[in-house]
Amino acid sequence: MKKNSTSPYDILGISTASLCLIHCIVFPVLSIIPFGVYDNVVIDTLFACIAMLVVSKILMSNATKKVKYILGVSIAIIVTSIILEIFFKIHLELISIGGIGMIIGHFLNYKSHIKK
Repeated sequence: MKKNSTSPYDILGISTASLCLIHCIVFPVLSIIPFGVYDNVVIDTLFACIAMLVVSKILMSNATKKVKYILGVSIAIIVTSIILEIFFKIHLELISIGGIGMIIGHFLNYKSHIKK
């Protein structure tokens, strides 16, 4: 019998996506206050790399098609937003939408493991 090992990835994904979403919401607010803190594309790229690792493991697992679709579209939205920011200096709020999608996808996948 195959051991189901995607639960730790779901927990890592939920927590990382939540931290990413908090980062995306808090850093623009902090940039208004002159603390010298700014939104850095490197941090976004780090979160995206962690997300791609976790999502790739889930996409190769036996997760439902709905979860795979939500996570695949969410990571594509996040990567597109980061690429636009790096190369064209266009900052869109797509990354927040992708982060919410990642949280929802990981939560649904985690919930499906609890039912089994």
